Amino acid sequence: MSQSIERLKNLITEVLQERVIDLTLALGELTLTVGAREYFAVAQVLKDDSRFAFEQLLDLCGVDYSEYKDGAPSQYSDKPRFASVVHLLSLEHNVRLRLKTFALDDEMPILASLCPLWSSASWFEREAFDMYGIIFEGHDDLRRILTDYGFVGHPFRKDFPLSGHVEMRYDAEQSRVIYQPVTIEPREITPRVVREEHYGSAH
Repeated sequence: MSQSIERLKNLITEVLQERVIDLTLALGELTLTVGAREYFAVAQVLKDDSRFAFEQLLDLCGVDYSEYKDGAPSQYSDKPRFASVVHLLSLEHNVRLRLKTFALDDEMPILASLCPLWSSASWFEREAFDMYGIIFEGHDDLRRILTDYGFVGHPFRKDFPLSGHVEMRYDAEQSRVIYQPVTIEPREITPRVVREEHYGSAH
């Protein structure tokens, strides 16, 4: 463990105390999990407290933990379904941190927006809203960013069908794009494995 990561781990434990739900070090990376109600306040401390000085938000993404590793029960099965995962960078201290929180309601996942702290969160939160349906309260322009305005559902959710719900096409008679039920029939594609005797061995 590098001295900077060790320092950060000890500092988080000391400063955030009971706000820390989990603090895990794996593969040289530190992941801090906090509750949804503490999410914004903790993020503000991480940004504004000079001992942390996480002045850059590099990435934010949504996660759906309803299934994990080919449908096997998840290690997160006792936790809420949707999470937000944020990657922060402190240039001053030359250290990174992963901040994670779970939305409390699976039916209507809501988390605080981090846009007031880092403007870079804006498009990332729009993507998490579009793909997972996570609502970020306080975001001043929360709308779809990758799918079109008539899109139904959130395509990165584990229960979203691979073929989607609707498809669109240009209708020449109506001279416009129209939406219609999906015409693609779901099918399972099993790769054909070719096995040759003595393949790869020296002759």
